[in-house]
Amino acid sequence: MSSSEALIRKYKANAKKLSNDEKRSIIQEYSPLVKFIAQKIAVRLPANIELDDLMSAGVIGLMDAIDKYDPARDNKFKTYAEFRIRGAILDELRAQDWIPRSMREKAKGIERSFQKLEQKLGRSASEDEVAKDLGMELGEFQSALQQCKSVSLLSLDEVGTFSNGDRKSLLGLLEAGRDSNPMVQLAGNELREQLSKAIEDLPEKQRMVLSLYYYEDLNLKEIGDILEVTESRVSQLHTQAVLRLRSKLKEHLMVSDEA
Repeated sequence: MSSSEALIRKYKANAKKLSNDEKRSIIQEYSPLVKFIAQKIAVRLPANIELDDLMSAGVIGLMDAIDKYDPARDNKFKTYAEFRIRGAILDELRAQDWIPRSMREKAKGIERSFQKLEQKLGRSASEDEVAKDLGMELGEFQSALQQCKSVSLLSLDEVGTFSNGDRKSLLGLLEAGRDSNPMVQLAGNELREQLSKAIEDLPEKQRMVLSLYYYEDLNLKEIGDILEVTESRVSQLHTQAVLRLRSKLKEHLMVSDEA
């Protein structure tokens, strides 16, 4: 346990406020984490998105984590902070509304094609099958996936909602699974089960990309070296995996088709 986590746990246990100097010390200790997460997200964004803006949003997420962290849930502060930092950065990106409508529509078309074909076939649809369904050549389809990589960054976080129509991020639903409200807890448990099953149903390379990217914290180039494919191909596999997961989860959640 880091000195900062110990300090936060002590402050929470005694219901006391951290001093400004203590907060600055914690932010300084976790600033490399903020930068790492911001850089990882920035790789999948257009060049006009400033890294400094993402990092500023990440720091806000870190401060939010300091205030809302609950040691009683028996998880490490670093793990909780990672979720809050990433969530704050994604919220900032959504607020900027930087994804062109044409790109969103293209991603939706690919997602709908995956969903339709996999329901019909009872298995994962191949790239050739989806390309044919969309009236594209394989190379054209792979190019479209590359263009949609930025959309896939936000897709999973936008997929979940409760029945009252309030938009909830995937992270929010997963956290809700630990809520004391039985109905909210059930929603989170069901989502985790569906997500796990959807990941199991992905083609092997797409599962590997998700595992290496999200759990091993490797970048696209490093993953490409392991899989012996290009960085561009890894990006395509990641986009396919996320759009597939989104379409699978939509079958089990009440979701508006408006991204």
